[in-house]
Amino acid sequence: MKKVQQLLAKFMREESGQDLIEYALIAALIALAAIGAMSTLGSDISNEFNSVGSSL
Repeated sequence: MKKVQQLLAKFMREESGQDLIEYALIAALIALAAIGAMSTLGSDISNEFNSVGSSL
């Protein structure tokens, strides 16, 4: 039981993987924002092309 407690204590002190997780979360948030912006921009561009096409 004491070894398990020591292992858990060591695991809680370990911070080497923490930076990688933070960077992954930031990258995921940026990707979500980019997808949202591209979908909105894509529909706006599509509407504009349709408007130009119908006026021709």
